[in-house]
Amino acid sequence: MESALEEIEFLALSSNRVEVLRLLASGPHTRGELAAETGASQATLGRIIADFEERSWIRRTAGEYVATATGRIVADGFTDLLDSLETERGLRDIVEYLPTDAMDFDLRHLADATITVPSQTRPNAPLQRLLDLLRDAETVRTFSHAFNDQTIRVVQERVSAGDQQFSGVFSPGAIDALTADDRLRAQLESLLAEPAASVRVRSDGVPLAVMVADDVVHMLLRDDSGVLRASLDTTAPAVREWAVETFDTYWESAEPLSGAL
Repeated sequence: MESALEEIEFLALSSNRVEVLRLLASGPHTRGELAAETGASQATLGRIIADFEERSWIRRTAGEYVATATGRIVADGFTDLLDSLETERGLRDIVEYLPTDAMDFDLRHLADATITVPSQTRPNAPLQRLLDLLRDAETVRTFSHAFNDQTIRVVQERVSAGDQQFSGVFSPGAIDALTADDRLRAQLESLLAEPAASVRVRSDGVPLAVMVADDVVHMLLRDDSGVLRASLDTTAPAVREWAVETFDTYWESAEPLSGAL
């Protein structure tokens, strides 16, 4: 294990080593091509090539260098490690708010996710991100423990204009909060009257706040006190598959909400 850690350290201490091995794992390169793509000096490249040849990670053929089978194993493994660490760094500040127990997919699929957090100048930035996605989406499926006044207003406007198909599964508390307010109750009744809108209530509740807006999956993330801490959205196919399957599960276990409230 110690020697393997030493090899990891050998690569990690030089971004040029990592990049040269990655390039050679992708296909043959001349020394000049490596210099052009990495910006490394000829002296640096000479040392890297010698070190890699000593480890049998690369070989020279017809004036070009290419990774060996074991070199490709090292390149692929190190790339996976870097990707995992980059994902972890991106999620580090919000991981405690992620519903990981319910997220049946590899978190590495969130590597390119957009994370929106509140700030002093934009305290409602996560919710605003949700509203922006709603305003552009043609098809929306959501399962959530909340359905606030801004969200229902945007959905009602889009659906009544014929610009959106909406399906939602909500917890009883989310619907009770709307019907307790006369204005919001009227908006909900107006939404329910639209053929393009379907709303169901799940008596067992909905512990998540997830929306699938066309190809985008959006999550609102709250702490244990219910304070909105961040939002996360991604177009990763694996995450969308999870979100759609979870929506279908909640949908099947929920009861339709009638138009007369």
